[in-house]
Amino acid sequence: MENFQLTISKSDFDLLQNHLNLSSKLSNFNKKKLTEELKNAKVLKDSELPSDVVTLNSYVEIEEVETHQIFKFQLVNPAEANMKSNKLSVLAPIGVALLGYRTGAKVQWEMPNGLKTFRIVKVTQENADQPINAA
Repeated sequence: MENFQLTISKSDFDLLQNHLNLSSKLSNFNKKKLTEELKNAKVLKDSELPSDVVTLNSYVEIEEVETHQIFKFQLVNPAEANMKSNKLSVLAPIGVALLGYRTGAKVQWEMPNGLKTFRIVKVTQENADQPINAA
């Protein structure tokens, strides 16, 4: 599988580094993968990040490569997570896996039901293409 370098904001980098250091929920495969990804990550200021990088609060559309199933959600802080509203915790397995990757990347991650590969179809930043409510 092609390796993509993480392009990540300092705040998202710190979030993942913290999760790596404190979480006992990560499998050995995922710990090793995340450690490698963070070691080789390109860390940028928020203002320098390309708009197609998955970040906290991004709206993401992914495809599970094997089944072609499409998933759409927004990555949010754990306290805001609500699957009925398609708001997924950034610390959920797929959230951790996608953070810092760009549109077109294929990401392999060990999920509760086995090793899965996802392709990032579309990334939209909060406020970019979202409807603005008139006051």
